[in-house]
Amino acid sequence: MNIEAYLNNLKGKKIAVLGVGVSNRPLVRLLRETGIDITAFDRKTEAELGDYASELSALGVELVSQGGLMDDRDYDVIFRSPGIRPDREDILKHISRGAILTSEMEAFFEICPCKIVAVTGSDGKTTTTTMVSELLKAAGYSVHLGGNIGRPLLPDVYMMEKGHIAVLELSSFQLMTMKKSPDVAVITNLSPNHLDIHKSMDEYIGAKENIYLHQSPGSITVLNLSNDITRSFEKKVKGSVRFFSSAEKADVCMEEDAIVSYLSGKREIISPASDILLRGVHNYEDYMAAIAAVYDFVTVENIRQVMKTFPGVEHRSEYIRTLDGVEYYNDSIATSPTRVIAGLKTFEDGSAVVILGGYDKNLDFAPMVPYLLSKAHCLVLCGATAGKIRKSVESHSEFAFSGIRIIETENFAEAVNMARNNARPGDVVTLSPACAAFDKFENFAKRGERFKQLVQELK
Repeated sequence: MNIEAYLNNLKGKKIAVLGVGVSNRPLVRLLRETGIDITAFDRKTEAELGDYASELSALGVELVSQGGLMDDRDYDVIFRSPGIRPDREDILKHISRGAILTSEMEAFFEICPCKIVAVTGSDGKTTTTTMVSELLKAAGYSVHLGGNIGRPLLPDVYMMEKGHIAVLELSSFQLMTMKKSPDVAVITNLSPNHLDIHKSMDEYIGAKENIYLHQSPGSITVLNLSNDITRSFEKKVKGSVRFFSSAEKADVCMEEDAIVSYLSGKREIISPASDILLRGVHNYEDYMAAIAAVYDFVTVENIRQVMKTFPGVEHRSEYIRTLDGVEYYNDSIATSPTRVIAGLKTFEDGSAVVILGGYDKNLDFAPMVPYLLSKAHCLVLCGATAGKIRKSVESHSEFAFSGIRIIETENFAEAVNMARNNARPGDVVTLSPACAAFDKFENFAKRGERFKQLVQELK
C-alpha cells in the first residue's frame, strides 16, 4: 500500500492519537494536512505542552490534555505513542467496540516502499543502527535513518524510492504491537531492562521478538551467539540466521584481535582492532552485528573506511576533555547495568571515578558491582537510586577489602565537582548512571548535555 492509499483509507474515520510527543508530532501534521480529523490525547497540561498546544489549535486538532484518557466517543483508529501500554483500560474498551490499534511505526511498515533494516536490543541499539547507516552510505545507498533514534520516518515516505534503504532503531515499546517485521532484523543482545514499564522479563523479551517473528522466508535475522536469550531465537526464525560474537566462532566474530567474517564461505579478515577508531569490545560487537546485517550490500573496503573514521554516537562513551591529567567521558546512554559493564571494561583497573544513579527501572544492580569494585576507586551517587546502588555495592563480599570510596549527593553539578576532586592524574571520570534520567532530566540526552557543559566549565 502506498502512502496516498493509506491516508485515503483514513478519511472519514474517527481518529485518536494518544500522546503528542516526538514520535507522533509528524504523524499529527501529516494527518491534518491530508484533511483527516483527529482528537489528540496527552497526559500533560496545555501549559506543559507550551507552544505545541497552540500549534495543535492552529492545525484544527481537538486536544484533550491533563489526563489523556480517551472519552466515550467511538473511535475507528487509535495511534498509540510508544510510551503508552497497549493494554490500558480505555484502549481495551475501544478495541472491544471495533477500534483498530496501531502506531506511527506500524503505519510506516505498512507503506514503506523500500527495504527495511531494523535494530533492537538492550544495549548498543543506537550505535549499531548508526553503523548500519554509515556502512550503507559508504556503499552509495540513499539511506533513511530513524525510529527510536529520534526521527520519525512516516513523513519521509514521499521521498523514498524502491532502491533506497530505511534503517530503524526499534524499542521494545514500539515493537509491542508490531505485526510486520523488517527485511533484515538485528538483535544486539538482551538483558533485564525497562521493567518499570514491562510487566515481566518475558513480556520484554516477547516484545523484542516481534522484530523477526513476522519476517518472510527470504529475510535475514542477526543474533548474538554469546547471549543466551538471543541464541535461543534461532529455531523460530523464518528466514536465514547470521550470528556474531566476540567470544565464540560465528559468522562474524573476533579472532586474534581482529574482526573476521565467514559470510563469504571462507575466512575473511575485515579489520584488526588496532585500525578501528572506536575502541572497546562493546563497540566491536556493534560493528560485528552491523556487518552481518549489511554484508550483502557493501564491500569490505566500505566497511574498513567506516571503521577507520566513524567517531561514535553522542552520549555513548563520548570523550569530552582531559583536565589535570584526568579524562572525562559522557556515557549517559548507560541506563542499565550491562551497559555500564561494557563501558567499564575499556578502563584500567582502579582508574575510574564513576557517577551513577537516576530513575529506578526496577533493575538489579548486583551484576555490575564486581566491575565497579575492580575498575573504580570512587563512586559518586546522585539521584533516586543512590541508596539502592550503595546498598548493592556494600553488600558485596569484596566491598570491605576494595578500598572504594562512596559519596552521595542530591545535586548533579555537585556530583561532577565531587568526581573531579576525587580523581587523580591518569584517572578517568565517567558518567555511567545505570539508570534512566527521568528523576532529574527529560531524557538521557539532556543529562549528557548537562554533564558535558559542567565538565567544560571546570577550571
